[in-house]
Amino acid sequence: MSDARVLASLIEEIPGAELVRGDGDAVIEHVEHDSRRVETGALFVAVPGFNVDGHAFLTDALDAGAAAVVVERGRRGTWRHLPGDQPIVAVEDTRAALAQAAAALHGHPGRELTVIGITGTDGKTTTAYILTAILEAAGARVGRLGTVDAYVPGTDIDSHTHRMTTPEAPEVQRLLREMVEAGCEYAVVEATSHGLALHRLDEVAFDIAVLTNLTGDHLDFHETFEAYREAKGQLFAALDHTPVAPGRAAVANADDPSASFLLGLTSQRAVRYGLETPGVDVTARHIELHADGSQFRLALPGAEVGTEIRMPALFNVANALAAAGAALALGIEPEAIGRGIAACHGVPGRMERIDMGQPFSVVVDYAHTGESVRKVLSVLREIAEHSLIIVAGAAGERDPGRRFGVGRAAAEGADFAVFTNEDPRGEDPATIVREIGRHAEEAGRVRGRDFIEVEDRREAIAAALARAEPGDSIVICGKGHERSIELGGESIPWDDREVTREELAKLGHTGV
Repeated sequence: MSDARVLASLIEEIPGAELVRGDGDAVIEHVEHDSRRVETGALFVAVPGFNVDGHAFLTDALDAGAAAVVVERGRRGTWRHLPGDQPIVAVEDTRAALAQAAAALHGHPGRELTVIGITGTDGKTTTAYILTAILEAAGARVGRLGTVDAYVPGTDIDSHTHRMTTPEAPEVQRLLREMVEAGCEYAVVEATSHGLALHRLDEVAFDIAVLTNLTGDHLDFHETFEAYREAKGQLFAALDHTPVAPGRAAVANADDPSASFLLGLTSQRAVRYGLETPGVDVTARHIELHADGSQFRLALPGAEVGTEIRMPALFNVANALAAAGAALALGIEPEAIGRGIAACHGVPGRMERIDMGQPFSVVVDYAHTGESVRKVLSVLREIAEHSLIIVAGAAGERDPGRRFGVGRAAAEGADFAVFTNEDPRGEDPATIVREIGRHAEEAGRVRGRDFIEVEDRREAIAAALARAEPGDSIVICGKGHERSIELGGESIPWDDREVTREELAKLGHTGV
């Protein structure tokens, strides 16, 4: 992996960094922001968090063998009298310094890759998977970092040790370096609003920025839609600061009202795609929607190729156009773009069918916002033979607007709903579930007749399955690919797909 660095040379790459104690001869082998992971040779960066401040753990980090620590100047009282003689580096913003130090230690791997950043409220992961398939169809070696996995070809990575779309900067830079060492030419990176706003993606060196869509989300963190949009916009603004590469471009969904705003944040070439807006660079014609996917003609400047996507719904055609727009910006041939779209088999936990021989349809999906739940229900409504049943919840300690959105979407789009927990975290699960139910009631639904509230998620899934009759359709929303439930400070092993199979087996459905 990366070489160790002498502290003095490392802090030269952190603007405004000042060595306020000790000397710069310390050897830095890795960068950490979590004191519990500090080992000998670490540079511990004290980051103020949402619940705890890293400055409170400076002594712990030094006791664990940290070679040096990075602190904020404005928190002088927390580090002025630290014991020992290890070096102390002061900066204005430790979050920004964390990314700068990690990138420097790993040799700025993003500069050795063509990096495509994908942002938006929905569709990031699907677009990332399709773009990976397109680039591989063109003969390229591709790494991917996002919600479902960290994919580095030829390696075996524990890809989901975190529960955030964008991991912290040291992990981002480590994975980019692994991609370089694995011979990757491209890195496809999902760029969340949190990741952008909290400097996790600083120093990545983006070459292409892609927008899928923007609807209100994460307002617990951003507070307003405008702030949320500005956070997303940092990806587009970053294109003008990438120190290398002439072929940079901004790719945006022209059907989305925020496209013009985001494209206006960069001076790089714009590539527009869409299904409704005339005059775009990339669109789809002669679309045929089916229960298991869609066929269409992909229209690009000067070329049109037939292709298909193996995921249902018009919004997945739009995701394919987003990936095609990025590929177009990268100079990929139209035929390879069409082949790559058709080669993508789907995304784990995204409209994933569970078939144990039961006489009704069961789908597991990651949809966890009102808009995404509404889209999933709209797709399934078109192919449902009889009743459409949903299992859904909303995360604790997150935007409470999601509870309204999910409750209303379920009330308007499903015949029956089972409201349950998703990731309660430190909140009371029963309170969250009742709040979702209240929003469904306000939409005209009747508790007990149109929906029930089942706090335990396994029991909720079992209740939905037991209720299903031949020809019905069930969608289990909110977790998708995730492998844990966050409850009361603990991460409990969990997989909606496996639990659903287990509960189907209890009902006597043991295989196709």
